[in-house]
Formats: sequence, structure tokens, C-alpha cells
Amino acid sequence: MSTDDIAIGDQDEHLLGLNVTRIPVPEELSILPLREYVMFPVLVAPLNVGRESSMQMVNETVVGGNRIVGCITVRDPQIEHPGVEDLHRTGVAVIIRMMMQAPDGIRLIVQGISRFSIEEVLQSEPYLRVRIRRLEETEPSADDEPEIEAARRSIVALFGQIVTLSSDIPDEVQGLTNNVEDPGALTDLVTAHMPRLSIKERQSILDTLPIKERMQALLTILAREVQVLELGSKLHSDVASELGRAQREYYLREQLKAIHKELGESDERTKEISELRSKIEAAQMPEEAMREADRELERLSRMPTAAPEYTVARTYVDWLVALPWSTSTPDNLDIGEAMAILEADHYGLEKVKERIIEFLAVRKFRAEGELRQPILCFAGPPGVGKTSLGKSIARALERNFVRISLGGIRDEAEIRGHRRTYVGALPGQIIQGLRRAGSNNPIFMLDEIDKLTSDFRGDPSSALLEALDPEQNHAFRDHYLEVPFDLSRVLFITTANMLETILPPLRDRMEVIEIAGYTEEEKVEIALRYLIPKQINEHGIKGRLTITPDAVLAMVRGHTREAGVRNLERTVASVCRKATRAIAEGKRKRMKIGPKQVREYLGAPRYEAEELDERVSTPGVATGLVWTPVGGDIVFIEATAMAVPDGRSPQLLITGQLGDVMQESAQAALSYVRVHAADLGAPADFYAKHDIHIHVPAGATPKDGPSAGITMCTALASLFTGRPVQPRLAMTGEITLSGRVLPVGGIKEKVLAAHRAGVRTVILPERNAKDVQEDVPEAVLSELTIRTVKDIGEVLRLALVP
Repeated sequence: MSTDDIAIGDQDEHLLGLNVTRIPVPEELSILPLREYVMFPVLVAPLNVGRESSMQMVNETVVGGNRIVGCITVRDPQIEHPGVEDLHRTGVAVIIRMMMQAPDGIRLIVQGISRFSIEEVLQSEPYLRVRIRRLEETEPSADDEPEIEAARRSIVALFGQIVTLSSDIPDEVQGLTNNVEDPGALTDLVTAHMPRLSIKERQSILDTLPIKERMQALLTILAREVQVLELGSKLHSDVASELGRAQREYYLREQLKAIHKELGESDERTKEISELRSKIEAAQMPEEAMREADRELERLSRMPTAAPEYTVARTYVDWLVALPWSTSTPDNLDIGEAMAILEADHYGLEKVKERIIEFLAVRKFRAEGELRQPILCFAGPPGVGKTSLGKSIARALERNFVRISLGGIRDEAEIRGHRRTYVGALPGQIIQGLRRAGSNNPIFMLDEIDKLTSDFRGDPSSALLEALDPEQNHAFRDHYLEVPFDLSRVLFITTANMLETILPPLRDRMEVIEIAGYTEEEKVEIALRYLIPKQINEHGIKGRLTITPDAVLAMVRGHTREAGVRNLERTVASVCRKATRAIAEGKRKRMKIGPKQVREYLGAPRYEAEELDERVSTPGVATGLVWTPVGGDIVFIEATAMAVPDGRSPQLLITGQLGDVMQESAQAALSYVRVHAADLGAPADFYAKHDIHIHVPAGATPKDGPSAGITMCTALASLFTGRPVQPRLAMTGEITLSGRVLPVGGIKEKVLAAHRAGVRTVILPERNAKDVQEDVPEAVLSELTIRTVKDIGEVLRLALVP
């Protein structure tokens, strides 16, 4: 306790007697302001007086023989020189029982006499002196005596509980209160000995003169304090009990170890359990996974090693500790270096590279945990480098790479794992892949996602919905683990040849990047940069074999016709094998392969551009462009006419395994040609005298789609008019009965197919012009003439020989 002038020293306070209240108090008193302490009547307290003005006041009071001063608490303890307005309205007159000189001031022992209030200020300097009015307690009526007695007993009982529960109050204080019968003195005494009461609460008790109200206020405070102390005691007991249980378990384990050692039993199992416990702690699992691991380890420690469940539980714990819960690899955020790696590994594929660099740019400004990982889908024909592109991305980002093939998977458990109730249960492919990767942020490639199938064992595509959804995969639950694993930091990349076979909700979760295929120039560059050096190294003839660009072009044009470069690599390997044999036989030390050697090693070209001229030289044949899962291709649509036998109506015969859409396109094309036969210069009765047969080779391959409408119409118009189609011309587009040409898809693949086949003029719907400008490489467009049309009349004027 301290005051502006006085600091309370010793905390021990004693009651000397109740007769002090009969001591007369002068009407004029010198005031001793108290800071952060409230004095009460009857209470004895030690005080330290340090200020000069206060010591002067004390000396003059004692010398004068009065020895009575007034103590009042300051409202704001920060005020250095309080005036009367800074003091509370109620104070206590005290008598100085003892006075001692000390090096730092004067030490007093004082005892409270009675309450008072200030009536008039008589002196402000050097210390405050006032005229007072003594305040007497309001005595209770006779009717209130039972209630006062009940309150007194309650105060004694509650204070006794507080003394028992609190370590701040000496036990002898409880006996002191038991000896006080006066309710007012008891209330003041208990209030003064409550160490955790605030100054405001103490002053409120001092200000309350009616004994009944004062006791009720104190009872409320005591009841609250008892509740707080009981709660604190309970918390302390719980903590002590928990610590005691942990110490007891440790002690028992140590005893068990000693018993095993004395009996000479093997301690391998104890060592095994200890190692597993260390691995669990080092794995830094989430809370739920940690609880499950601890529970299984506890079961394992109590289970005999010969029990069938022992191996199941041990395998489960091994899987939990082996997963990369908190292990991750830092991303390479150097955009220039990442771009150099992508360029070094793959030629072209600008869209894919641009998307990865965009991801890296965002990653530089956002922490990995805050950035939503994209779900990419590389869609395109075989051999364009979808899988190798995933490895290149992992190398550029400096992440681990893991790949699983989804082709032919028809069991949902392959994705989400088996329940542990099954014999030989294991986690799904995703969790197994993460364990192989060794980090929680790898590049995870799901190959051939379009070839997933389903049967009575479940639908794997539906099981992938959670893993490939950025809103859900932060808590992916494998059926085997049965605890959530965070997949939000994994960069998933899927590959597909056809988007149509992917479950629509699954396709909606992925960002599709289409890779249409390569041009001749791109294939030559890829072969020279990657395929030829790779095959030369594999055949062990580095420095002894050179393949010229002309030789590669001869292979591309004459021996491969594909969107990718897989067959081209096989062709290069075939040339390398034959060259290796020639070098091994000693015929040549070094070889240079040109177009002549290509023809010698591979034979006559399998594909000739002249085939186009030969096929369309006859009226009724037109060249169309189609899209296939392995890229674009050209198709020849043939139409021929046969005389109608007498007595029968003309018929339309369609062959070539055409789907419903293509059959309807053929009927629409025939209807248009019949209606406009006169405008085309065809005989008006041509259809009435002839059966029409439309055939689309090859007959063993099923075909369907809307792209062949204008091609069928051109073939029929050529047949009706006897005018052949222009050589090296191909087309694509759907037709309506009114002659409108509708847009179609797969323009880039179709144009590249036309370029590969030696086509020089391509007819496209006008509304597909934007696709040509955005997607088709400039090198291809420079060698092709692209004509866009609105109606079939324009098509026929461009396609048919005049």
C-alpha cells in the first residue's frame, strides 16, 4: 500500500480492541491523503510517511498531544499534490499508536476510530486541514435483527471458505473474525482483509453507512470470490491430476522395462514401439492424424505380435509416418531459369509454357499456402509430349514428380483406397503417389484420364472429383487412412486424348489446354534437337552419325503422317539401327544420312501427295477434313450413280459405318443438290433415273460428326454435274437445307492435317476465320490458301472445276 504522502509497509494488520470507537474525535483534523489504500474503523495498519509536508503535519500533531489525523483515499493515484476535490467523500479518523524515526521518513502504527466527511477546508498549505462531521452507522431496527444475524453468519462462513481456498490470507485471520460480534465492525474487518478487492469496491463499502446494505454488498463480493477460488482450485487439481497420471505411466513403463530386463526377455518390441513413437512425433501430423496414430500405437503396444491384427495395425502406422505431412520442396521462382528449362526440353507448345510462367509469376507474390493450385488438363493426340511436358514442368519448378496411369482403372478403391477391414488393404493411388514423391507439393500427373471406366465396383471418375476440386482437396480422405490429407499444395496435371469421354463435372474442375499437333517444320526441329541425339546416344554411335534436315523432312513426309512425333521417333530409330549395323560391319567409320539413304533404309514412301490428285480426278469424289482422337486427318467422300430398275423409286445408299449425324448430313446434302440441280447445270431428271450411293472409306472405321456436310454436298454436286473437284483442295463445315455453312470445331487439327497431306487450298466456314488466325501457325498459313464461305454456293464455285 502507498499514498501520496504515505507508503504502507508491513502487510500484517491487527485488531487491538473495539473500544477505540469511543475515543472523541476533534471537529478539526489534519488530512493525510492515501494512495491505493482504504482505511477502516477499528483497523490497525503500519504507515510510512515520506514527504516533508506530511512529516511536518505528523510531528505537529504528536507534539500537540492530539495524535488524531484524518485519512482519505485519493481518487486518482497519479495526482502528485491532491486537493480536497481530488479526495473521496468519506474518510476515517485514526489515532497514532506508535511513531518511529527512520532514514527515509517516519513510521507510524495507526488505528481507525470512525468515519467522517469533510465540511469545510480550513488550510491548504503546507498540508490540508479541514473541519469534519463524524459519520455514525445507521443502526438496524429490531425487525431486521434476524436478517442481520443471518448475514453475519454468512459473512463468517464465506470468509472462512476464502481463507481455506486462498494462499494470500493467513489462517489466524479466520479466528479473529469469529470473535467479532458487532456486524458493522465485522463487515469492515473482512473487507480490509480481502486482498483481491479493488479500491473502488473497498471505498464503496466504506461509503455505505446502513449496516444492512453494507453487509449485503460484502456478501455479493464474497460469493463471487468463492466461485472464482473454487474454479481456480478445480483447474489446479485437474492439472495436478494429469501430471500425476503422466508421471505414474512413466514410472510404470520404466518398471516394466526393468522387469523385462531381469527376466532376460527380448526388448526388441519395446524398441520397435519407441521408434514408431519417435517417427510419429517427427512426422508433424495434423491433430486428427496424430490422435489416430497414437491410438493405433497404443493398441499395437498391448497386442501380441502373433495376433492377426498386429500386422494390419503396424502397416497402418507405417503408412501414417511415411506420408509427407509437413515435408515440402521450395519452388524455383526464377522465371528466366524456368523458361530456359521449358524451352530446352520442348519445342513449340507456347500456350503451355505461358501458363506455367504465369503461375510462377503469381507464386512470386503469394505464399504457397495462400495460392490455389491450378488443375491443368493437357488434351491432344498421342505423341505430342503431354507426359514429358509434366516432367519438364517439375524440373522447371524444382518439385518432385510422380505419375500414375488411369487407363483401364475401373475400381473406385484404386483412387480412394480400400477399407482396412479388407485383407491386403492399401491406400489409393493418390496417397501412394505422395509417399513415392516424398513431399506434399509435387507435380502429380494423372495420365489418360479420359480412359477411366466404371462398373459395379464404383466410378473412379466420381472419386477424383474431391481430389481435383481446389475447394475440397485440402481435406482429402482416403478410405484406408480415414484421416484428412491436404492436397491443396499439389499441382495436378492430367492428360487426355478426348475430352468428350471425361465426366462433365470432372472436366469442369480442370483448366483445359489443348495441344493440337505439330507442323512439318516443328517436327523437323524436334527431330534435330531431341529425337536424333537421343537415338544416337542410345545406339552408342555418338560422333559417327549425322542425319541432315532434308533426310528428316523425307521421313516426315513420306513415312509418317501423325499429329505427334512418336512414329517419327520409331522411324529415326530404324535409320539409326541400320546405320549402326553398317558401322559395326566396318563398311563405314562415319555416316551421313540424306534423303537417298532414307529411301534405301526405309523403302518407298508410304504416303504420297499425288494420291490427292488421283483420288479427286473422277467426278463424285471430294476431300474432307475430320477430327480424330489422334489429331486431324483427311477423308475422301465418294458418290456414284446407278440406273434405277424399272418399277422402283430411286434410293440413297450410304456406307462406311457412318453415324446418325453424318447420315443426316448426307440426306440434307442430297436434298440441296436436287433442289438446285438446274442452277448447277445438272440434268433435271438425274435423280429420278439414278440410285445414289455415298461411301466414306475406310469402311472398317466408325465415323460420325457434323464436319462432312459441305464435303458430301460437293461430292454429290460433282457427280450430278460431271465436273470433278479441284486438285489438292479440302474442306470442312456443316450444311443446312437452305444452303448455309455452319461453323465446326477442331480447326487447328484439321488445317494441320491438310498441310501434312499436301493440300494447298482449304475451305472453311466464315465464322471459323478467327480460329485460323489465333491457333494455326504462320508457317502453315504461308503455304496454304484459306477460303472462308457463308453458303454452299460459294463452296461449289470454289471447289468444282469450271
